[in-house]
Amino acid sequence: MSVDFISRMFGMSVFAVLGARFGLDLAPITNLPAQTATLIFGLLGALIGLILTPWLTVRPVRSLSRAMSNLTVEVWLVTLLGVFIGLVIGLLLAYPLSLLGNPLGTILPAAISIVSGYLLGSAFAQRSRELWDALVIRSGSARVRLMSQSTRQVLVDTSALIDGRIVGITESGFLNGTIVVPRFVLAELHHVADSSDMLRRNRGRRGLNKLNDLQRSDLIVVKIVEDDFEDIPQVDNKLVALAQKLEAAIVTNDYNLNKVASAQGVQVLNVNALANEVKSVYIPGEAFLLHIIQEGNQSNQGVGYLEDGTMVVVEHGRQFMDRTIKVIVTRLINRDTGRIIFAVPEGMERRNYAELGDTSDDA
Repeated sequence: MSVDFISRMFGMSVFAVLGARFGLDLAPITNLPAQTATLIFGLLGALIGLILTPWLTVRPVRSLSRAMSNLTVEVWLVTLLGVFIGLVIGLLLAYPLSLLGNPLGTILPAAISIVSGYLLGSAFAQRSRELWDALVIRSGSARVRLMSQSTRQVLVDTSALIDGRIVGITESGFLNGTIVVPRFVLAELHHVADSSDMLRRNRGRRGLNKLNDLQRSDLIVVKIVEDDFEDIPQVDNKLVALAQKLEAAIVTNDYNLNKVASAQGVQVLNVNALANEVKSVYIPGEAFLLHIIQEGNQSNQGVGYLEDGTMVVVEHGRQFMDRTIKVIVTRLINRDTGRIIFAVPEGMERRNYAELGDTSDDA
């Protein structure tokens, strides 16, 4: 049963009793028999309770919870500090104001406390970033200092959690702010973890473990939000809509989500793009040692990998299988899926260039 249904049943019962009592009191005025008036007003109260109770209970609580979840930690703390200072000021003014006599001496102390708490809380909330930074300068806490570096919110999708590299990126300090995990992303991750397919199940559990690692980290704040878009069926489209609503970036390694979000003006932090940017950079003519581990797609090619995972295709490298040789870079190919380096064994670079020249002459 949903919370709305429970609240409607409870409200219907309460309003029915109140309506019946109200009808009994009005029976002499309406010239109706007591039982009839009680029944009519009881049913009317039940109808009112059935309709209005969620709007008086569940919905306001959800709206307040949503508003609270969208606020960062520093805004909360600074706002509470402002309210506390306002209440202290009201308390200090309470005694002299109480000497004014009735009715001012009774009303003004409480009114001044409420007004000063509200005004200072609002003022501190509006200038929360500047005040937070000023407080952090005097604080020696590394966690608080890192949290203050960025107030932006970053949405994370299922693929980024399953991939897991976001944990290392966070621990290295390259990603700060607040990581926001929507409830619909968490539900999708649970669905993958409960899959009957063993591979999908392991991927889902890996994503849940990585989320737990992020939540335990002292270098980042992780927030799970309940915001959803019931009229949007696709999780990726929901994520883009939520990013637009919160003015947040999206962390992902999903190529399609990257394109869709970018087309709608949402900033995307692509894990694969970051990995490509930090890979070793070699230019044509540079040499390095490489272990040939497999054959290439073309005849006489060998393939090896750098420590960062970059694939190196070695022309005339098939004869050096399972050996470590020095290779010379001939060209690079950069793609969205990664970088590929083409090379030749040392001593064969002139031969390779000659073959390329012959090819171009024939063309």
